[in-house]
Amino acid sequence: MSKSLVGIHAEGKIYTDKLLDTSAAAARAISLYGKENVTNGSSGVMCDENSTLICLPTVETTFRNIGIRELVGYAPIAGMQDYQDAAIRHTFADYQPEGYIKAIATPGGAGAVSSVIWNYSDPGDAVLTHDWLWAPYKSMCSETGRKLQTFSLFNENKGFNIASFEAEVREILKQQDRIVIILNTPGNNPTGYTLTNEEWDAVIEVVKENAKADNKSITLLLDIAYIDFTNDPLKSRAFMKKFKNLPDNIFITLAFSMSKSFTVYGQRTGAIIGLSSSKEVIEEFTHVTQMTARTRWSNVNRGCMQIMSTICNDPLMVESLQKERDDSMGMISKRADIFMNEASKFELDVLPYCGGFFITIPTVKPDIACEYLQKNNIFLVPLAKGIRIAICSIPTIQVKGLAGQVVEALKNTSEK
Repeated sequence: MSKSLVGIHAEGKIYTDKLLDTSAAAARAISLYGKENVTNGSSGVMCDENSTLICLPTVETTFRNIGIRELVGYAPIAGMQDYQDAAIRHTFADYQPEGYIKAIATPGGAGAVSSVIWNYSDPGDAVLTHDWLWAPYKSMCSETGRKLQTFSLFNENKGFNIASFEAEVREILKQQDRIVIILNTPGNNPTGYTLTNEEWDAVIEVVKENAKADNKSITLLLDIAYIDFTNDPLKSRAFMKKFKNLPDNIFITLAFSMSKSFTVYGQRTGAIIGLSSSKEVIEEFTHVTQMTARTRWSNVNRGCMQIMSTICNDPLMVESLQKERDDSMGMISKRADIFMNEASKFELDVLPYCGGFFITIPTVKPDIACEYLQKNNIFLVPLAKGIRIAICSIPTIQVKGLAGQVVEALKNTSEK
């Protein structure tokens, strides 16, 4: 083609995804050698000890019992009211802060994140997040004419780098009047890191200090996709109580996703939850977010929303589902413990892991290391500054010895 037919804003776009490329390569290897001979640590889904995708039994039973018309029917743009209420109850549990709260249905957590970026920043603005991040944040920003800026997630002691965070917030607000800040915690993707309550106190203090000027506003976006797969899912929500009585130019948003917590990855159902001390801010949020929904995806999967509404309105089903989650997290924790213990014996540098689906090893040549591992039918995802291991999907028997294989790959990499 001699002439591009796309709009100026779309010229030169080329979609690449190392995660999907790695998953595809793993699938090819499995078809050739069998899944028992391939270590597939590429995809962020839970698999059992036979490498089979897990759907939690309570969810599956509920799904199969939903009537066909509930499955295929349209849903309201904001989502069914029972679903909105259930998403709020599930998100906050025992730690719902005081304030005005509203949930709007989105296609997964990704829809929630992209909606906040679109509605709470301006074209050309910098959006801030940590340097260890879920890569689509960057694409979501560039696709809408924003730019993603990062601060260093870890300090020299491998704790949250509040100094770097504060410096970047202050610098950005010198250039623009509003800022969207994305924090992916608990169970950060890709590291598994979770901010402590004390670190949250420091974050909130920075946010409040930089929002003192009347012409400034800060939207804090929490990507909580992995919150139900921490060591203590209930207490991991305790930080949410800290969001009460914030100034009305500080807006808290939470990207809730059913993908991980309810193991319905491909059903693409989530919500963006807004929290503010101001009724007017929440009313505005409700209008602008619904407008984005109507013009981008119209409405969200009705059947999946019905799954959550049905379960969350039945205490016995809630109890059963939580037991299933706990069992699954116990399986992931066992795998993580094996890897971390073996890594320690090899003195392998691993970023702090507090829970969630992933463990990450920092390295300067992740692509070369992952290529080496693939020759041995081990498929891990190369990041910009490290190697991500989806510990959630690797059977325990294949986790044993994996740290040593990574060490060997890094040794081979250093020689090139």
